[in-house]
Amino acid sequence: MSTKKTRSRASKHQIPAIRLADPFYEREIERYESPLPSREYILQLLTEAGCPVDADAFAGQLEITEAERDLFQRRLGAMQRDGQLMLNRKRQLCLPDKLDLIKGRVEGHPDGFGFVAPEEGGDDLYLSPKEMHRVLHGDRVMVRVAGFDRRGRREAKIVEVLEHVNKFVVGRYYLEGGVGFLIAENRRINQDILVPAEHAGAAHPGQVVTVEIVTQPGAHNEAVGRVSEILGSFTGPGMEIEIALRKHDLPYVFPPEVEDQASKLPNKVLKKDMAGREDIRHLPLVTIDGETARDFDDAVYCEPLGRSGFRLVVAIADVSHYVKPRDALDSEGFNRGNSVYFPRRVIPMLPEALSNGLCSLNPEVDRLSMVCDMRITSAGSIKEYRFYPAVIYSHARLTYNQVWDWLSGAARPDAKQAALMPHLQALDKLFRTLLKARAKRGAIDFGSTETQILFDDQGKIDAIVPVIRNDAHRIIEECMLAANVCASDFLQENEQPALYRVHEGPTAEKLAALRGFLAEFGLDLGGGDKPHAKDYAELLEKIKPRPDHGLLQTVMLRSLKQAVYSPDNKGHFGLAYEAYTHFTSPIRRYPDLLVHRGIKAVLNGEKLPAKGLAEIGVHCSQTERRADDATRDVDAWLKTYFMQDRIGDEYNGTVSAVTSFGMFVSVDDIFIEGLVHVSELGQDYFHYDQAKHMMLGERTGKRYRLGDRVRIKVMRADIETSKIDFSLVEDFGAVVDTEAPKKKTSKPRTGAKKK
Repeated sequence: MSTKKTRSRASKHQIPAIRLADPFYEREIERYESPLPSREYILQLLTEAGCPVDADAFAGQLEITEAERDLFQRRLGAMQRDGQLMLNRKRQLCLPDKLDLIKGRVEGHPDGFGFVAPEEGGDDLYLSPKEMHRVLHGDRVMVRVAGFDRRGRREAKIVEVLEHVNKFVVGRYYLEGGVGFLIAENRRINQDILVPAEHAGAAHPGQVVTVEIVTQPGAHNEAVGRVSEILGSFTGPGMEIEIALRKHDLPYVFPPEVEDQASKLPNKVLKKDMAGREDIRHLPLVTIDGETARDFDDAVYCEPLGRSGFRLVVAIADVSHYVKPRDALDSEGFNRGNSVYFPRRVIPMLPEALSNGLCSLNPEVDRLSMVCDMRITSAGSIKEYRFYPAVIYSHARLTYNQVWDWLSGAARPDAKQAALMPHLQALDKLFRTLLKARAKRGAIDFGSTETQILFDDQGKIDAIVPVIRNDAHRIIEECMLAANVCASDFLQENEQPALYRVHEGPTAEKLAALRGFLAEFGLDLGGGDKPHAKDYAELLEKIKPRPDHGLLQTVMLRSLKQAVYSPDNKGHFGLAYEAYTHFTSPIRRYPDLLVHRGIKAVLNGEKLPAKGLAEIGVHCSQTERRADDATRDVDAWLKTYFMQDRIGDEYNGTVSAVTSFGMFVSVDDIFIEGLVHVSELGQDYFHYDQAKHMMLGERTGKRYRLGDRVRIKVMRADIETSKIDFSLVEDFGAVVDTEAPKKKTSKPRTGAKKK
């Protein structure tokens, strides 16, 4: 310590007075042998100058030496990339705020234009195709508002590109007229990337390749790439997943240091790791999962306690024992954020040595767990709970269908499994109790149909079937909800910073739109300006018998916000909980791992810092959406491929969405969605009513609305774009709106532009 102080004092004799006035000087000298002016001080001096400052003169003012000049330029460059300052054409340093510049991220559109989403919030700004020529989707830019486009949107001009984020792009390689180019699989990257012959390698036209961007696009040049990986034929087995991994920048190869750390882990629980843990291996805990599950996060046990209720034990794999903060496994787990589940393939958050081995609660082996041990009353309320680290021994690996068959009497367990039946029956009774408490609490239960894609021996789709959820699924769901609620209560009670699973209610705008929509059906949501989840639940129950139940439920669901991870507890609206966390899946969700660490910190009398939790929450919310987008892409490609052999076939379906360019129809039985373009609706001018989720014919008054039943014919299935087009064969009693105003037009009008 004394050496550092001596160095600090000695350094001050050599530092110019103007730099000693830096309020962050001490921080900088702790970091660097030769401290530079801090970012804050640079911004302070530029603000005090009140005008653009010559870059070289500014370096002279700060008495930057020749030896320091390179490092100083790097600092200024980093500040430019972060949008803190910019350099104008006269090589003058400027403050973006003083230039009325806006920092944001580019969002490309397949039709060639784009938008800038401001980082500080606010409405998006329109980018013309000419402006988009300078950037690719995802790039960070500094823009100036240049006016308004013909639709009244603010139009932006790019002043500076802060960061080109696309280093590698996946797509199809083509060769035309001796010119090679790549069409990106991500349609938001709407400009071709040139691939000179010397950069094409062994790629053949039509193949899927990954290119490394060697020259980023500019105002007067195209993006240029070099083939770095040849994936193969576009229709090859599993290609849809390979494309999705690269398109969405999903980490799918573990770095060597991660594999190395995982390889050094033991293949079984060691005796030394059991020290300080409660031994509950005698409890007949079991795992209950789907038939194809390979990573088992949770094991459960229940016993009745007479009139006082039940004891529920939920044991969760203790991943935090093996994955320590800031080690290689932890860094990669954070980077991935979550596991990603594709048909026939999983991209795990952690290496298989952990996810399918040491941290998977496999049957008849010892495993380390974090346990939530609860006492639940006969009314379904959690009377008390306790968290503790334990050693467990799963007595069986059961499936949902197996358990439900036993409980419903459709099948009988064998002699060995029969010993588990009293505990499974107790779980079932507890579930019925928790279900009543859920209804009383007012949690929303939006019924939705999940599907599963079945493949033949050649890897092609054989069928798309609905996933039938039985009560065994719901038993485990209620057990996990109870443990998650206890975890959030425990962390909040002990003032331990943590990531909560936050689901806020509807915004005032969406609520007003929903109320207006429901009023047309003679319905009222209730709850005034701030409805409760119970108001939603009661209305959902009320409309169940109605033939338009699907329409009403969909519109109600779309009025709610998306759930996110945040250190600010704002409750979970959908589940009607004042506080909620994710505790039950640390193998496959990074926020759960952090919750485990928080609980352990409380048990050890420690307190983890809150610093950085907000950023981690944003990151994990983004990786969750990234995974959803990737899996949707794969499902869409597979379903489009499946429909190629069904061109001309007719099906019944339901209108699942209405847009300005047509309506999407979900086909019965095969659960595939396609577009009926506005031009296919009939000889009329159709107008889109966003508030009423419908298309209305100007001349005929014919109305197509969300939830309507129709019959369609399959017209196209384009695997290049993963889009399926339908034509309308018949509408089952489409309503004619006799009160619709008949508009007279002086000249022909066309429908919305086809997407």
